[in-house]
Amino acid sequence: MATIGLAGAVLALVMTRTRPRGRVFAFTGVPGPQGGVGDILYWHRVNLIILFAGGVLWAATAIAYHRRSRNLCVSCGRGVAEHAWTRPEAALRWGKWAVAVAVVANLPYEFTRIAWYFGWPVGISADFHRMMADTPGMLEMGLGLAVLGLGGGVLTHGLVHRWGEVYPRWIWFRAGRRVPPLLAILPASVVAVVLIPAGLMNAQAPLHGDNWATNAPGILWTVWGAALGAATYAYYLRRRSTCRRCGRGTTPPALVELSRSVSSPA
Repeated sequence: MATIGLAGAVLALVMTRTRPRGRVFAFTGVPGPQGGVGDILYWHRVNLIILFAGGVLWAATAIAYHRRSRNLCVSCGRGVAEHAWTRPEAALRWGKWAVAVAVVANLPYEFTRIAWYFGWPVGISADFHRMMADTPGMLEMGLGLAVLGLGGGVLTHGLVHRWGEVYPRWIWFRAGRRVPPLLAILPASVVAVVLIPAGLMNAQAPLHGDNWATNAPGILWTVWGAALGAATYAYYLRRRSTCRRCGRGTTPPALVELSRSVSSPA
């Protein structure tokens, strides 16, 4: 791993100094068995976080390299000609589908955890449910994660609705003001990137016959993460304005209208 990491560092430097040709990819590993919540701060967990961060940086490097190889702007990805699917109206259409998939993908996890909390052992044996009920905080933790998932689903709708661009009335102290794009893009991107490897880890875990719901719903996190990432990208395409680096692009009409309404006298 150390040798591959060193070779990767050399390759990264070469990629920044040479004219782009060909393709590049990167992968990370998952360290040994986890011993439970008590191991969360141990070195193997910290190492996993480092590898995860390295994978994200490698992905950013590959994207920049790909853009330079296509003579696109490294910052915004625009070229001389704009693809139809990247236009705001098109991004809104396929972004809505992405949001729908992202919301539906986590429903099995949310449903099972809420059902367990209220005494219905969906997808698990009665003995396993009794064991969880006898373990302080276990059912409550599952319920909390389910509620967070539902809340995330509600927030995901903001990626394709007006209240994701302009603060609604019920946020009285910001009502009518423009929502900074990064306020939605950054957290949504982080969650999307985290969900995909989490789903893959669930896919590697054994599915026990009577207790299939312990891991099976989590496998759909890969779908959830991919769909959320697509929805976030669609949101970015709709909210981006003129690129400061290449000068391409224009401010979306909705933002022009909003700026006029804010600047005009009441």
